Amino acid sequence: MIRILFSLLVSLTVIGTGCCKSSNDPAVMQDKQDSTKYKNPVFEPILADPTVVKADDGWFYAYGTMDNWGDGKGAHLIPVVRSKDLVHWTYVKDAFLSKPAWKEKGGIWAPEVVKVNGKYHMYYAYSTWGDPNPGVGLAIADSPAGPFTDNGKLFLSSEVNVPNSIDPFYLEENGKKYVFWGSFSNVPTQGTYGVELSADGKSIPDLSKKFKVAAGDFEAVMIQKKGDYYYFLGSKESCCEGAKSKYHVRVGRSKTIFGPFLDKDGKDLKERGTGSVLIQPNAKYAGPGHNSRWITDDSGTDWLLYHAIDRMTPYVPTGANRRVLMLDKITWENGWPEILNAEPSIENTAAPLFK
Repeated sequence: MIRILFSLLVSLTVIGTGCCKSSNDPAVMQDKQDSTKYKNPVFEPILADPTVVKADDGWFYAYGTMDNWGDGKGAHLIPVVRSKDLVHWTYVKDAFLSKPAWKEKGGIWAPEVVKVNGKYHMYYAYSTWGDPNPGVGLAIADSPAGPFTDNGKLFLSSEVNVPNSIDPFYLEENGKKYVFWGSFSNVPTQGTYGVELSADGKSIPDLSKKFKVAAGDFEAVMIQKKGDYYYFLGSKESCCEGAKSKYHVRVGRSKTIFGPFLDKDGKDLKERGTGSVLIQPNAKYAGPGHNSRWITDDSGTDWLLYHAIDRMTPYVPTGANRRVLMLDKITWENGWPEILNAEPSIENTAAPLFK
């Protein structure tokens, strides 16, 4: 109750900025002189755990965890926003008309949207805080904005023997489809795992064939190839403690999707306490993490979308963490991704280039 009352006071200064605008909207960026520049955040008030897909209509669509934005519309059932340039985002609608029915209660978290066999697949987590048996489901749509029709459960934690089975991530490799998942846990079966999906991406033929790629102090797995390596980006620490959130992103790499993924010191990410820091909190933003795939612009530059919390306005009136959508450039040094100062940018910055 104390936290909620505090959040109400803090957030009264926030709502005037609009509930669902790009932070680079001309109405917000009064002092914006150069269209080649942008300033974080790129969307607010909330787009947590973002995933981004380039759709057939030429737009980028981003999706976030189910959250109450404090806009009087209740919990958004996976908000969908879109952009042409990764900077100017507009809220479209919610992806679901109603919550999936295969679990009695919980939120729809950490959506992963990809195009599979001509359809848009959303792999999502279904969980409550401290849920002893969360799981991963699948919903499918003909168009990127949905509505998505639930296809049901892929697995529960108890069925796959992995605690805290959330944060799904989809990957295709050598003609095969995989889902990766996992989150924080200390029990012996903890960790981030992968397993092969069926050819249509709708089921898992054999859950017993799962393989471990990282320890249980990681969550929000993202694996992407560049050059000779597959890069594992995962988040650590507390995502959702407002201005105190210590969430951050660490990286490792491997020659195969099965690992071992090693950090810059050669340590295997299956060991706890490993991973090389990619981005971490700074004086303005707490909890930068749970990134999407990086997007390559027309100049060949890679860009990372992720969420973070402005320390000055950490909550919306509902008490939800105000996890805004952030954008930063990735550079590459000796085969490793880097973000300037390993921190969220706070100044006007050169924007992605799309013709």
